[in-house]
Amino acid sequence: MAARAILRTQRPVAITAGLLGATGVGLWVARSYYTNNAFAESREPPTVFSSWLGQSLRLASSEVVNHNTKRLRFEFPNEDARSGLVLTSSVLVITWPKGKMFPTIRPYTPVSPLDQRGALDLLVKKYPDGKASTYLHSLNPGDTLYFAGSLKGYRWTPNKHPHVTLIAGGAGITPMYQLIQGILNNPSDQTKITLVFGVNSDADVLFRKEFEELERRFGDRFRAVYTVSRLGEGSDLRKGYVTRELLEQVTGRAGEESRVFVCGPPAMERALLGGREFSRGKGGVLEELGYRKEQVHQF
Repeated sequence: MAARAILRTQRPVAITAGLLGATGVGLWVARSYYTNNAFAESREPPTVFSSWLGQSLRLASSEVVNHNTKRLRFEFPNEDARSGLVLTSSVLVITWPKGKMFPTIRPYTPVSPLDQRGALDLLVKKYPDGKASTYLHSLNPGDTLYFAGSLKGYRWTPNKHPHVTLIAGGAGITPMYQLIQGILNNPSDQTKITLVFGVNSDADVLFRKEFEELERRFGDRFRAVYTVSRLGEGSDLRKGYVTRELLEQVTGRAGEESRVFVCGPPAMERALLGGREFSRGKGGVLEELGYRKEQVHQF
């Protein structure tokens, strides 16, 4: 989920915009030079997010996924380059929406494989009052977006947990999708995964085809359960919300080795985690199911 943060400045807007633009161009040139030369001197593919340097990346394609979501592909300066990101990482993007005094910074979780060469994909849901998401949806192929760097999330260790439960709501599916890909595409990692995905409508079930393919390929190692609050006519999905009853039915109560990951809209997270009480070791549906604070990670 995109955390909300505002980059503040005390300088006049026009001057700041010029400096930010000039800095972005300068860093892009420096980064391109560094990346290309590093690759020329090494047989290893260059990485894009492996240093402190920010950079502008060009939008290669924009695909409409559903009524409010787009998949944006940004190309790297070198077609052989990889992102250099580790599992559960996100990237920080800076946008300057038209008519706004200040830029915004938002983290987005890439949904393309982390070892993909030449480009990086973001899945962006547009919110009615979302400054960053509205700006990103307005981009056309050839436009550029400034990436300020990356953020590491949960430190994943293969086979540390025999089984994990991933609970996602809406756009909160993106870090879960990255984690699922990373686990199942690693031959050395035999962790089993249960995904519980709650959405508003059938059209909001993102990655359904991909999840069905993973269920086919990995058998009992991966299972996806969907619950939809407003079912469409003739839908084959479950109606409802992510509730205690659903979680107990799907995964049972927590055991000593249980681990659960949560990412979704505020209302869902409050119900699961109990709001501020969770930070005190208490909270919500997950506590009722026997999960301890250290067994739960919130993206």
